[in-house]
Amino acid sequence: MRTVAWRPVLIVAAVAAVVHLAVALRYGWHRDEFYFVISGQHPDFGYVDQPPLTPLLAALAGNLLVLRIMAIAAQVGCIVLTAMLAAELGGERKAQTLAAAVIAACPIFVGASLLFGTTVLDQAVWIGVFVTTARALRIGGVKPWLWPGVIAGVGLENKDTVAVLLAGIGVGLLLYRRDVLKTLGPWLAAGVALLIALPNIIWQAVHGWPQFEMAAVLSDRTGGTLGSLGQLAVLAFLQAGPPLVAVWILGARELTKHRWLLVVVILTPIVFTLAGGKSYYPAPVLAVLFAAGAVRIGKLSKGWLTAVAATAVVSLAVALPVLPPTIQTNLRAVDPEPMETYGWPEFANQVKQVAQTLPPGTPILTSNYGEAGALTILGDLPNVYSGQNAYGDWGPPPGTSPTVLVVGGFTADELRQGWQKVQTIAPITLPDGTKNDELVWHATIFRCDEPKAGWAQMWPKLRHLS
Repeated sequence: MRTVAWRPVLIVAAVAAVVHLAVALRYGWHRDEFYFVISGQHPDFGYVDQPPLTPLLAALAGNLLVLRIMAIAAQVGCIVLTAMLAAELGGERKAQTLAAAVIAACPIFVGASLLFGTTVLDQAVWIGVFVTTARALRIGGVKPWLWPGVIAGVGLENKDTVAVLLAGIGVGLLLYRRDVLKTLGPWLAAGVALLIALPNIIWQAVHGWPQFEMAAVLSDRTGGTLGSLGQLAVLAFLQAGPPLVAVWILGARELTKHRWLLVVVILTPIVFTLAGGKSYYPAPVLAVLFAAGAVRIGKLSKGWLTAVAATAVVSLAVALPVLPPTIQTNLRAVDPEPMETYGWPEFANQVKQVAQTLPPGTPILTSNYGEAGALTILGDLPNVYSGQNAYGDWGPPPGTSPTVLVVGGFTADELRQGWQKVQTIAPITLPDGTKNDELVWHATIFRCDEPKAGWAQMWPKLRHLS
């Protein structure tokens, strides 16, 4: 590894960690964190919407503080690894420090570390693969290729998007470093990655490749290729941080010296766009552009530091729960995720108060995994079910249920297709005009009696991917 300016880089990382820790528990759980924990409590080699690593880690963590510490650790990893990448690209002390600071301030990286999940781990994995691949190419030999293989394999057990990264690297090497493909190293890396990912690949094959169906659902929600193209522009100019756009533009120019990396930076967003993927899928390539841009700049001038500081302030205000919920609600159009960590205790208490009026053992059916997870983890309620994603695989309530408490974005007319009597009890509410997705979806509490069919007949209609 080329010399890394550890002191300034670690100072940047430490400042970022302290800031994130200061607001880590300000609101509360994110709906995805509920789902990861509950999924990990149903251990398997895969799920319909994700590989098993994040659920396993979430279940082991068990509580919100540990989850957020792991998310912040991944963010710190992104900061340090980007500085290391700048070093691999020839950057000295100031370039490495600037690269670290840019990643620490970048909205898409700050926002990903709001919660523990597949995205923040995926970012760290991509940058780790970039660093170790660049190092293996620089020093030569076979053994250095073991590291990108291991990191990529672990990454594939977290998120399938790593496969696109590996394909991009393969094309880049084929075009500009074909000599390396004549050695054992890259093939060792590919083999190790495949071996580590094999349990999830087998699970997907046995279960009919549900991840492809999930990807199609997400693509449709994004708006297909055209929708993804619009999101790509948002990534490049807004989620990258408007004051930092010049850094990645300079980085693109610098990468003409490292053309295999330039291929990855260009090819992976194209693949995700054609597939209708979300904007944050190719976001880790920004780390490459930022590292290369920092190398080209090579200094810590007042102008660049001002751009980084301005971006950091906006990122913190928009992407983390820094502001009061009443103000954060008004920023949902820019970034809805902070408000998705707000209001879950109130939600659980509302439903729990109603559940306590019903016969013991009455099952609770929710419209999504966030509601189900909140009622299980925060409400400590048994017999909670949902048809969404992996919850659908875990099945309906056992036996027959003359009465069901239904919660979520259903309508009374929809529920009357399954029950003779449907009573609307109350809408889900939040104080002071605050709003999250539950209110946007008009989540409501219903009591449903006298089912028209058994669960075996109803469950296929209730199951859904989203």
